[in-house]
Amino acid sequence: MYDTLIEYLEHWANENPDDTWLRDVHGDNVTEWSWQQVRDHAYALAAWQEENLSGPGARIGLLSRNCAHWFMADLGNIAAGNVTVPMFTTLPGDTARYVMEFTEMELLFVGQTENWEQVSAVLPEGIKIVTLPGAEVEQAHAHWNDIVPPRLGEKPRYECQRDDLVSIVFTSGTTGVPKGVMQTHDSNVIPINRFDVAFALPPRARFFSYLPLSHIAERQIVEYASLMKGGDVYFNENLLTILRDLPACQPHMMFGPPRVWEQLQQVIIGHFGGQEEIDKALAEDADAMGKQVRDMLGLDGAIYLLTAAAPTPPSLIHWYEQFGLTLMEGFGQTEAMGLLANSHESRKIGSIGKPVGEVDIRLTEEDELCCRAEGLSPGYYKQAEKTAETFVDGWVHTGDKARIDEDGFVFLTGRVKDYFKTIQGKFVAPTPIENEFAKNPHTEQICLLGRGYSKTVMVCVLSGLAQQAERNSVEAALRDVAARVNEEVDKHARLGAVIISTEPWTIENSMLTPTLKIRREQVEERFGERARDLARTAAEQGELLAEWL
Repeated sequence: MYDTLIEYLEHWANENPDDTWLRDVHGDNVTEWSWQQVRDHAYALAAWQEENLSGPGARIGLLSRNCAHWFMADLGNIAAGNVTVPMFTTLPGDTARYVMEFTEMELLFVGQTENWEQVSAVLPEGIKIVTLPGAEVEQAHAHWNDIVPPRLGEKPRYECQRDDLVSIVFTSGTTGVPKGVMQTHDSNVIPINRFDVAFALPPRARFFSYLPLSHIAERQIVEYASLMKGGDVYFNENLLTILRDLPACQPHMMFGPPRVWEQLQQVIIGHFGGQEEIDKALAEDADAMGKQVRDMLGLDGAIYLLTAAAPTPPSLIHWYEQFGLTLMEGFGQTEAMGLLANSHESRKIGSIGKPVGEVDIRLTEEDELCCRAEGLSPGYYKQAEKTAETFVDGWVHTGDKARIDEDGFVFLTGRVKDYFKTIQGKFVAPTPIENEFAKNPHTEQICLLGRGYSKTVMVCVLSGLAQQAERNSVEAALRDVAARVNEEVDKHARLGAVIISTEPWTIENSMLTPTLKIRREQVEERFGERARDLARTAAEQGELLAEWL
């Protein structure tokens, strides 16, 4: 047990210097990096920074797909006492400009990224650029290989402290300008030690890195957890190679938001020729079919499969259970990680679980979930007022409404700020209605609209299986689902219409955040006018409508 991330790096580089930590995939080639190699490259970078930047405390951007050099750049920044500002490779130019200017970014590492054209157009004056191996830019820059290898053997003079600011992680911004959440050694080391109890991973556990490292979950669950556990990390080359790379890794632990588990579900259904064929195979030999699917996904030896960041449809969880794969729902956020989770010993589907370790929880009078624990973020960078709103007397106000059942399991019921009023002036909480609607097998993404409407309107995207079905039967099924939902909700919250979107919601079309959360304001902007018209017509005609857009 150490206080800082760099102490863990030093420990493993001395304890197992030649053991492989990182595996970078490039087609048929895999480049391996030992603990000692990673430590030496990170230290060399830190020594260069001490001579070329204004630190300790310099803010350094990191814009690259996941790779071994992402880890080395991050750890080099931290070893020099500087601050990593991770940036999503899908970040739009306006947001990139805001992040770079707001943090007064001195240096930007650029690796392989999808958005360099947008980012390069808004670079602040005087910012230094260093390209990672494999990346090329036209702007004036230094190259990793020009500054790091010549300094191998050097070490930084800086000595890390547990309360050092090591990173500013910007929230994905489902509404408004993203906030920069400050991260320290404590806010990473303490939660990882805490949720290690729930994950129960073995020493030298295997980790699969495929979600953006710009997100705190991937950073903690893969980068820092593997660092603290002395584990192995296998980098996914890209999403098209995931079914090649997952079996090659065979991770002990895997995290994915519901959208990822739905996409893997579609791949499996497509591979076997449809759900009917899967049902036949399960009926004939469920054990053999389960083993085949687990091997196909590389998850036969997985100990803990985490689903979080958004509500997971119970139907999806039950679907995976057919193959012996248990999705565990959990909860954390950039401001406070590793708070609640289900375990193999204590689990309820639909719940985010119970507190993990020494975590206190309570509900406010408005039913907002508040948590208190060691290892919280110190607050928001240069936003004292926002910090004071969220962090109150040692409690972090999560912004999520919740209920706690008689067994102590916590169920999220919506976001505090997601409530809206219909034309009747009465509040509607969208999440419980969405959760009820999501129990159907036909939809993959859903969002309830209704601010100022005569009725509420459910906008949805079909699942891969439903897209292959006959349109009239799918529409009829969704009408039936909406009618059943209406039997359970208050009159003012009842659905007047269902809009079926024929275009999936993605990061690229701005409907999802980089962490795959639905942007409600984008759904309202795209579908709001038509939804409002349908709601009015439904109220006038007294019938439930459905429309394809």
